[in-house]
Amino acid sequence: MSFLRKLTAPFLGLALSIGLSLGQAMPAQALTPQQELVDKARITFEKLIGSYEFGELPGYLKRAKAVMIFPDIFKAGFVIGGEGGNGVLMVRDPNQGWSQPAFYTLAAGSVGLQIGGQSSETIFTIMSDKALQAVLNDQMKFGGDMSVAAGPIGKGVGANTTTNLDADVYSFAKTAGLYGGVSFNGAGILRKNDWNAVYYGPGVLPQQIVIDRKVSNPNTKDLVNALSPY
Repeated sequence: MSFLRKLTAPFLGLALSIGLSLGQAMPAQALTPQQELVDKARITFEKLIGSYEFGELPGYLKRAKAVMIFPDIFKAGFVIGGEGGNGVLMVRDPNQGWSQPAFYTLAAGSVGLQIGGQSSETIFTIMSDKALQAVLNDQMKFGGDMSVAAGPIGKGVGANTTTNLDADVYSFAKTAGLYGGVSFNGAGILRKNDWNAVYYGPGVLPQQIVIDRKVSNPNTKDLVNALSPY
């Protein structure tokens, strides 16, 4: 028995060493914040586009110049309130389809008698060239010259009844929590240049991503495919 132990011990040690090295060679990789946002944007899009509650969203989307998807806009307040969240911008070209996503953030502040909190998954359909250029130029602020309106909710009447597209942007928001309605007037849309650089390369700007289409990331495939029917 002692002879057998001496004979097999080196092999057992080698097997254990190989097993440990294999386990160490394939660690679980955490998603980057950018990729996590891209994945959440796809989930939000599929949730809202397939919801009876937002039955007219497909019609607005098919007529839109671009779309912005914010998986989590959080609004909170007690006398002084604020809201914010990260999202992506995607532009449709008649020949090339939907672009890669560019990263943006929404930020706003308000003062008034407000108590409570609200989290919303929101899709903005950008209906005018003016609004799209404002987003690309980092000059988008809802209200004033750039009108935003709430998209119709609860009709569930399909994609072919969209009329009166007289606002620059329409919002479709699925909310949770307690707050007095969903209003985006006064909110600003700002580029996240640092995120775009991390995801696509140093110095890359939204114009190069969504209009010039000079860069791409293979990990956006599921999100782009989700939008492709529209």
